[in-house]
Amino acid sequence: MIELIKKAEITHELDKEEIVKLLEDDSINDELLAAADRIRKKYVGDEVHLRGLIEFSNICKRNCLYCGLRAGNKNIKRYRLEPEEIIELASKAVGYGYKTVVLQSGEDEYYTVDRMKYIISNIKKLGIAITISIGEKTFEEYKALKEAGADRYLIRIETTDKKLYEDMDPGMSHEERKRCLRDLKELGFEVGSGCLVGLPNQTIDSLADDILFFKEIGADMIGIGPFIPNEDTPLKDATGGDFTLSLKVMALTRLLLPDINIPATTAMESLNKNGRIIALESGANVVMPNVTEGEYRKLYALYPGKICTGDTPAHCRGCITGKITSIGRVVSTSKGFRNRKLEF
Repeated sequence: MIELIKKAEITHELDKEEIVKLLEDDSINDELLAAADRIRKKYVGDEVHLRGLIEFSNICKRNCLYCGLRAGNKNIKRYRLEPEEIIELASKAVGYGYKTVVLQSGEDEYYTVDRMKYIISNIKKLGIAITISIGEKTFEEYKALKEAGADRYLIRIETTDKKLYEDMDPGMSHEERKRCLRDLKELGFEVGSGCLVGLPNQTIDSLADDILFFKEIGADMIGIGPFIPNEDTPLKDATGGDFTLSLKVMALTRLLLPDINIPATTAMESLNKNGRIIALESGANVVMPNVTEGEYRKLYALYPGKICTGDTPAHCRGCITGKITSIGRVVSTSKGFRNRKLEF
């Protein structure tokens, strides 16, 4: 097993069987996470990129079984922010020192391409990078967002197991999800994807496939987090994901894709009070503090136990900066684009 870790660290190549062995063997966890941390340091350095997260609508037309924002959830108070409110939050994020904002919502059809173009073009005037995460769109819609000034797009595959995906996401197509990723890459976005670890009926084999898929598509950002059951969803009684397994999937992703950006996800910290710091010491180099204000922070309820919902954006900025410096890392002053060291 140690030889496999060395192989991954030197060549950034593993086959599916080798990944499965490493995921199944918990006797080498410390060595695996340490290797991922070394590769993180070698390829992306000690800077941690902060992305200010604006969760601007919790309205969604989709009905994904694992998500608290699903259309079928009648127990959630819905909200959407007007374009000017979103632009104002982005302006405040600049004041807190963020070089990137992430505009994230459910698939809310109120935000037409024209509305999104207005929001993006006005935020772009602030001199920051813009990441969008609003779900599945057509090639032409993505093209319009890119031309308006969007730099990055996040759309998680969640699982590469086609049957599991379509079981978890009723009425959605796995092929369509992959089409979106291809289109975004073609249009020149930095492309972010990722997976949930611990979905019902998910296998170690399929997690290995997920990691290999991220490499295959040439992803620039990968977010990995544990599945946390939400009491307002059909999966409320499911077991949920494991913190350690999530860390290992993240660490192996770093070893195979050494120069990409990997966030320490908030879901990690929902399972372990030091989750984001542990993730930063296991291959991650990005944190996405919430800059949404007021009750909206609580209402974007993807899963229960979400951290920092009672904090102010200013407090979050100060808190995460303190955590980052406490482990000898520094907050980046750049926009944090992928600095390609390897071509695959």
